[in-house]
Amino acid sequence: MAVFTRPRQAFVIAGVLGLALSATACGTGNDKGSNNADSAECAAYDKYQGHDGKKVTIYSSIRDLEADRLDESWKTFEECTGIEIDHEGSPEFEAQLPVRVDGGNAPDLAFIPQPGLLKRFVDSGKLKPASADTKAMAEQNYSPDWLKYSTVNGQFYGAPLGSNVKSFVWYSPKMFKEKGWTPPTTWDDLIKLSDTIAASGMKPWCAGIESGEATGWPATDWIEDLMLRTQTPEVYDQWTTHAIPFNDPKVAEAVDRAGQILKNEKYVNGGFGNVKSIATTAFGEAGLPITTGKCALHRQASFYANQWPEGTKVAEDGDVFAFYFPAIDPAKGKPVLGGGEFVAAFADRPEVQAVQTYLASGEYANSRAKIGDWVSANKKLDLANVPNPVDKLSVQLLQDQKTVFRFDGSDLMPAAVGAGTFWKGMVDWINGKDTASVLQGIESSWK
Repeated sequence: MAVFTRPRQAFVIAGVLGLALSATACGTGNDKGSNNADSAECAAYDKYQGHDGKKVTIYSSIRDLEADRLDESWKTFEECTGIEIDHEGSPEFEAQLPVRVDGGNAPDLAFIPQPGLLKRFVDSGKLKPASADTKAMAEQNYSPDWLKYSTVNGQFYGAPLGSNVKSFVWYSPKMFKEKGWTPPTTWDDLIKLSDTIAASGMKPWCAGIESGEATGWPATDWIEDLMLRTQTPEVYDQWTTHAIPFNDPKVAEAVDRAGQILKNEKYVNGGFGNVKSIATTAFGEAGLPITTGKCALHRQASFYANQWPEGTKVAEDGDVFAFYFPAIDPAKGKPVLGGGEFVAAFADRPEVQAVQTYLASGEYANSRAKIGDWVSANKKLDLANVPNPVDKLSVQLLQDQKTVFRFDGSDLMPAAVGAGTFWKGMVDWINGKDTASVLQGIESSWK
């Protein structure tokens, strides 16, 4: 389960954002809510009209700069429709949302990053099913792989919003060019490259899983990526729902495959020490030895673009960039691990449904993408509107017909496992505990 200590939330997070529409911007008193409502700029918002003067509240984990960007992303929608969007973000989002809902103070909409938390609200009868318009918009713009995570008992509850891609390996294009190395496209080539780098006297990989109370989560991402590469997506689904036990041989195979890199003293931990140093290396610093020539490869998500030192050029011809973490059998497609948040409704007033539908649209995705540092799996997102090269790479992967997307597994599991024994078990594993014992311990904790 995701927690606010994860970097993903650190880059997608938010303060109170109420955009009070001024009398000059809207306030015409008609259904069109704005003096500009009949302009060409507002034509895209015709289907959302009729709610002038209404307010919709949104609660999320999005704060600071990202909150300001949210504000900007729906400003034209507000001006053209007369709907005021009042957004509040909190670093305590996951803990406070249930408190608010149970206390009768639920927001109209919430951006929920954990499908398990969304299901909990459905099971307690608190969430409202998405309207037919929202469902139709979501089905136009998102693949079934995404929509299943906000579908409970056959009922659809809301479209995704932002996304992140975890299946990346960071490297230095400059270093690769100097050494004559090329980014591998298969698992076998990745191992061959690792051996070549190790033979040159450099530890090929650097890694770090220390993250305060969330220590261990980067290693769970490795296991999830390897589950998708060693097994079918259906087996991955069985694992995350406990239809197969956590200590099933299929899971052990994925863990051991990850160990081929992470527990190999010839491969790790460039710039930091031996295998055990992975457990004490902060995730945010783990890839930095790439910039000093002390390691060559670091597996981490798209959001790691924000971790490089100021002045580092992140580009295909720059100081650092990323390539797709290769599949083991490319014939089975491109397994992609990722995450994101879903726009869920606790109220079904018409203006709330209008905002929920709009946030699932291509117009919204492109509006937000133009502002920068944002990724979405929305099929209508135009790559030309994605300025960041790593974000562009992420969107290309998400839109690729060969991509088999699966959500972060620990976010799908019960919190006591996904954000508990799984994290802790990975720390024990890095510190030398054998695979069978670690997996048995996690299996025993799944109630």
